[in-house]
Amino acid sequence: MPLNTEHLARCILTLEKSLELLQSAEAGSIQYEIYRNAVVKGFELTLETAGKLLKKALKPYFASNRAVDELTFKDLFRSAAKHGLMSVEEVERWFAYRNNRNSTAHDYGIKFAEETLKLISPFIEDAKRLEGAIREASD
Repeated sequence: MPLNTEHLARCILTLEKSLELLQSAEAGSIQYEIYRNAVVKGFELTLETAGKLLKKALKPYFASNRAVDELTFKDLFRSAAKHGLMSVEEVERWFAYRNNRNSTAHDYGIKFAEETLKLISPFIEDAKRLEGAIREASD
């Protein structure tokens, strides 16, 4: 049965639109801060959704569902490369995204948020590729 990637696709689209609104807002305005917060939270949600969906996509490659459920984030993405869902270069970028996400949970400063914004455009492209790969692999 094909995996439903609609929620991930919607998360990506929402993140993309939030980024567009952020880019059109005047720096320092309240709108800029609102959209920046939306982008950071959208990034976190998309990252988590992608990981959960990837876990489902990898279950056929493992002897048991439990084996997949016990994978760490990094092992999950390494397995995705091993099974052709991602390239090694993409996996390395996802590790960087995850490291940044782990920091967002502990640091809510403006400087940190601005650093996160630098990752968003490549993250969106990587998330789109992953969503497509999962969709194609599950068909």
